[in-house]
Amino acid sequence: MPKTNAPVGQTCLEAFQIALDSADMIGHWSWDPATDRVRVDALVALLFKVDPIEAEAGIPLAIYEGAIHADDRARVVGVDRRSVAAGNSYIAEYRVISVDGRTRWILARGRFTRLSAGRPKGGRGILADITGLRARAETGGATAPVIGETALDRAVEHALAAQDAVAALGDPALKAEADALLLALGRHLARRQVAERRRLLN
Repeated sequence: MPKTNAPVGQTCLEAFQIALDSADMIGHWSWDPATDRVRVDALVALLFKVDPIEAEAGIPLAIYEGAIHADDRARVVGVDRRSVAAGNSYIAEYRVISVDGRTRWILARGRFTRLSAGRPKGGRGILADITGLRARAETGGATAPVIGETALDRAVEHALAAQDAVAALGDPALKAEADALLLALGRHLARRQVAERRRLLN
């Protein structure tokens, strides 16, 4: 079984801290329903206190759901389940306790697709550590994310679809470019989310 609290070396922790300090961290995930395996990059794995090597190979979705803060877990799992059943997009904010012991706020945006027979085909999305953004706009409490059909929302949807198509091509250079676009859009999405919360509370 994957090690949810696997020991992490000092070098790994230092790299994690540098990444967090240098910018709002953005990572991506993909889910294969046939194996119930979620794959994430190493930095996202450390946000969820998951062994990075196992995370890149893929571990069960339940491991990540179990890492969500207890006060947020039922809400986020419910959003995930409804989105998988409907085969549509979702957005959620929630807390995790990362490998450095800090409570961090995550913004997750993803999309699930379904086969014609109605079974889930897969899922793909982005995760952003918005702890720093929230601290700069601290409100004393979380409000529900506001989802609107904006140009940014459409761009994220198209980028997620493009990432699926590019992955099927098996071209590493194209995949790197598709990933870079998705990560850049994720930064804009995270900033918009915090700005929207600030606007609603003023």
